[in-house]
Amino acid sequence: MKHLAWTLLTFVLVLPVGARAQDGRDPAPSGVEYMVPEMQGRGFALSDGPRAYHHRLGFGPGFGRLGSEPYYTLRLSFHPQRWLGWEAQLGHNPAESVHALVHSLGAQLRWPLAGRLQPYATASYGMMMIFPGRVFAADPVTKNQLGAGVGLEFFLRDDVAIRGEWRGTTVIGRESNGDTAAYDYREFTLGLNFYRSLEP
Repeated sequence: MKHLAWTLLTFVLVLPVGARAQDGRDPAPSGVEYMVPEMQGRGFALSDGPRAYHHRLGFGPGFGRLGSEPYYTLRLSFHPQRWLGWEAQLGHNPAESVHALVHSLGAQLRWPLAGRLQPYATASYGMMMIFPGRVFAADPVTKNQLGAGVGLEFFLRDDVAIRGEWRGTTVIGRESNGDTAAYDYREFTLGLNFYRSLEP
């Protein structure tokens, strides 16, 4: 995990320098076909003005910590408005004695800015399925999960961003005696977001 974090940090520090050196207008090498045609010849340059989120899909993997344990995520988002995005998340927390599968739906609130740095706030509701490991002879249980936090994206180019997010997560469930209990965790993830426009 440390190697992945250093690799992403290297991209953050080196790619803006490459963007200035290329000036964003290099021609495509012979035989290269761009998956995102509007990026042809732009290198790592950004378009002018605030980042475009309206009618864009986002997809990205991430890794980090949920509490003191490792956490891995896949996220899919859609922005019906420039300031509002809906995001589905699937996460896995492979702890030693038990492991958990998280699926949630959340909202992102943002005010798009010009430049590479884009902050946002997020809130979500979902379910956490907890699977006992070999140590415990018990059935899986499902608990409600509420989360809220803040994040920051660093755009490498118009359709790719490095994303860091911190949130507080509360897992709500019933104890064996019938009482309701809430457990609070801190969640931090670092990953990539790939954006595609739905507009022609």
